[in-house]
Amino acid sequence: MLQNFWRERKPVTNYANNESTFIFNTLTIIGIGLIGSSLARALKSKPGLVKQIIASDSNKENLAKALELGIADSTCENINDAVSNSDCVILCTPIGTYETIVKKIAHSLPAGCVLSDVGSVKAEPIENIVQYLPSNVHLVPGHPIAGTEKSGPEAGFASLFEGRYWLLTPLENADREAVFKMRRLCEGIGAMVEEMDINYHDKVLAITSHLPHLIAYTIVGTADDLEDQTQADVIRFSASGFRDFTRIAGSNPIMWRDVFLNNREAVLEMLQRFSEDLTLLQRAIRWGEGDVLEALFTRTRDIRRGVIDARQDVPPSPDDTK
Repeated sequence: MLQNFWRERKPVTNYANNESTFIFNTLTIIGIGLIGSSLARALKSKPGLVKQIIASDSNKENLAKALELGIADSTCENINDAVSNSDCVILCTPIGTYETIVKKIAHSLPAGCVLSDVGSVKAEPIENIVQYLPSNVHLVPGHPIAGTEKSGPEAGFASLFEGRYWLLTPLENADREAVFKMRRLCEGIGAMVEEMDINYHDKVLAITSHLPHLIAYTIVGTADDLEDQTQADVIRFSASGFRDFTRIAGSNPIMWRDVFLNNREAVLEMLQRFSEDLTLLQRAIRWGEGDVLEALFTRTRDIRRGVIDARQDVPPSPDDTK
């Protein structure tokens, strides 16, 4: 359906800033939480990428904090005014808000404007918004593989995206100049950019991100259901494994609610495979099949080494700038 939609759209290359030395003259960030504020900080730290940053958020306190922190040139509570003169708009809100936002701003977006996002799920949210976009607005969905369990504008930091992958998932017949501009922007703040099919993206992220979060929420929830004394000791004597799970489970609950509801098919498929593998492990432990356990642990250790070799083993931290 999405591909058919884009076959009917003709790319438009009428960019308002063709003669500018900046990639974008005015970039509007909608949602100034962890990712949005980190993006603003990163752009501010790299002169020459954008001329002006406008922040828009439904939370007035977040907008005030953005100005206080100096991460936006201006703020705008009215979302239509915030995008009306922008040549790039990036959605940094939970994916469950996309349709409402895009439906509202669609006719305020200037001709040639590039619309992108940072959502962890692509197929369903994008299918929900393409119907509202004028043919002269260029959609270039994106997803930075970066983040922490913290939220809010104070939680952001400029180095969040450095050395991290930023996946772009343009649809068939997307305007290539718009895609190129988003690539330049993301690479300009230190990210490694790759393009990926939206459905494949959702399948990959279901196993690398969504399922681990679901497992973390479950394990921490199980600990919370234990008797009071046991629960207290679990917290008091937390080993590194459980501490890692609590860090993941501390992520924004609204954001992750929307992720699971919008990527349900891929998550359920991976959850079924995980359940089957867990049953095999349960059997191996019950029957003392040490060779089965050792073979699995050896294989998974090799995957860990691959993550280290790809330099994706250490979570981003504000200390990276020091």
